[in-house]
Formats: sequence, C-alpha cells, structure tokens
Amino acid sequence: MSPANNDKIRSLNDAFRRSFSGGRIMMTPGVSALGYEHQAAIFQLVRTYEDFDPGNDPYAEHDFGAFDYQGQRFLWKIDAYDQFLKLGSEDPANPDITTRVLMIMRADEY
Repeated sequence: MSPANNDKIRSLNDAFRRSFSGGRIMMTPGVSALGYEHQAAIFQLVRTYEDFDPGNDPYAEHDFGAFDYQGQRFLWKIDAYDQFLKLGSEDPANPDITTRVLMIMRADEY
C-alpha cells in the first residue's frame, strides 16, 4: 500500500476512533459486563489513545491500541470491511466502499 493510502487510512481510522461515528462499535462480553461508568472511561481511553509506535502500529494506520484500566489490560482494533460486513474492504482508504468496525475487548478475551 502506498504511503498516501496509509495516510488516508490513518486519518479515517483516527476520525472514526475519536468520534465513534462513521462505522460500528463493538465490545466483547467482558467489556459489556463492566457497567456504564467503566465502559465510558474505557471508551474515552480509546478515543484519546495516542501511544502509537512501530511495534504496535507497523503500517502507521492507527488501527490497534492497548492500555491498562483499573489493573486490567484492554485492547482495541479497527478492521475495514466491505459495505455488507462480509469481506475485507477492497480499498480501506475509500470510505464509500468501506465500513469500519472498532472492537474493544479485555486482553484475556483475545
């Protein structure tokens, strides 16, 4: 993928992650069971996450993060699917044909 595409994908991923609009947000049962106040705090940590480095973001697309909250490790991941959520998107840099899905999970659920 070209650097220009990576820049566009990163921009789209960041916009989606920060706003939680323009895609689908999913959480695992472990996150769902935590209750609203804890979920809100975890969502805010996802929205404001900026700890990207070559080890967790080798393609510079800002599609994965990991953080600790109240002694537990949490992960989030953005995947780019086609509009029908059946296959991966043919072009994740094109929002017209891509549906982004953000999954938030406890690390032990991975």
